[in-house]
Amino acid sequence: MKTAVDQPRVLQITAFRRFALAGVISATGSAMAPLALAYSVIGQGGGAGSLGLVIASNTAPTIVLLLMGGLLADRFSRSLLLFVGNLLAAAAQGALAIMVAIGHATVVSTMLCGFISGTATSLLAPATQGAIAQIIPAGHLQQANALLRLPINTARALAPAGGGIIVAASGPAWALAWDSATFVAAAVLLHGLRLQAPDSTSSPLSDLRVGWAGFWSRTWLWSYTTAGTVLVAAWLVGFQILGPLVTAQQYAGARDWGLIQAAYAAGLLAGSLVCLRWKPYRLLAVAIATSGALALPLIAMASGLPLPVVLITAVLAGIGLDIEVVTFTTAFQQHVSLTEQGRLSALSGLGERLSIPFGCLVTALAAHSWTSQGLLLTCGGLILAATLLNLCVPDVHRINRLTGDMGSARGT
Repeated sequence: MKTAVDQPRVLQITAFRRFALAGVISATGSAMAPLALAYSVIGQGGGAGSLGLVIASNTAPTIVLLLMGGLLADRFSRSLLLFVGNLLAAAAQGALAIMVAIGHATVVSTMLCGFISGTATSLLAPATQGAIAQIIPAGHLQQANALLRLPINTARALAPAGGGIIVAASGPAWALAWDSATFVAAAVLLHGLRLQAPDSTSSPLSDLRVGWAGFWSRTWLWSYTTAGTVLVAAWLVGFQILGPLVTAQQYAGARDWGLIQAAYAAGLLAGSLVCLRWKPYRLLAVAIATSGALALPLIAMASGLPLPVVLITAVLAGIGLDIEVVTFTTAFQQHVSLTEQGRLSALSGLGERLSIPFGCLVTALAAHSWTSQGLLLTCGGLILAATLLNLCVPDVHRINRLTGDMGSARGT
């Protein structure tokens, strides 16, 4: 492994440095935003129901418009789409910050800003995937993906604490304003990439049909997406929703839950470091196998294991998830042609978006007849089952690392 040569080579690419800097700046604001949003809703007199509506207003457009974003990413300059998407998000968060500051924010106006932010995400997510593959030679994509996640994971780990201080000291409006400012800075940096638009002479409807055919013809991609939908839903229910409840019942409540989240964040950072040095050949199989580590903290908490054991499993879950993200992203970028990456990325990401309302619905239905521990154990079992079944798909084991400095990926 020639990591000492590979990493500087990636960092010497000016466009990559701009892209990475934009991601880090934006992450500092995005990591603060959920806390600020929650307290702005609370400040309006809203409760859990109001906050749920606000979150749903942000998720809904990504489910509906993500495919359109993927289609645009394969027809127009991805740097232009990233510029527009970041400005749209900046406008939404800036407007919300002003309304909160002057005391005119309502649940409805907050939902409207959330809808605009979700629309921006529909533009940003597919364009981001293809932009990286346009900037970085195929043989160095893993290093680029890991280097991108390392500072972003750091920002996600540290920024919420900073956001809490800002919200406590001066109110949520300032944290929301900072989020808006980071989107503006990212927009300026990304617009300077000047990425060439993919060649497309067919109609949008034809492109959509071709994109679906390309997605369905890749067994490895749709099987991974299907398994990932189950996995993300189980993780959302088990860790994000049930985790705090079980910690309050069996451990020391908020203090221990904070430690568990910190351990998970530390694992994400460690996973990024692992990916800078470890270059597995079987990219997709490794991505699937390491995602199974997410089951560990759920099973540990459901079993009532001591807190130190839970913390170790949370670290392992973070390491596994980050390795999964980096290796799958690299496999996707190497094995899907640049002209299809927007549409196929959107189709793959759609499953993850659908898992959010699905997971919340299942939790609401099961909460009356299941104990939190029983649900937690079920979620861990679902993650393990989805992982093992996905590894049984033969097509998965032929999606391996491509070497060389090809400017574009081959389609498989």
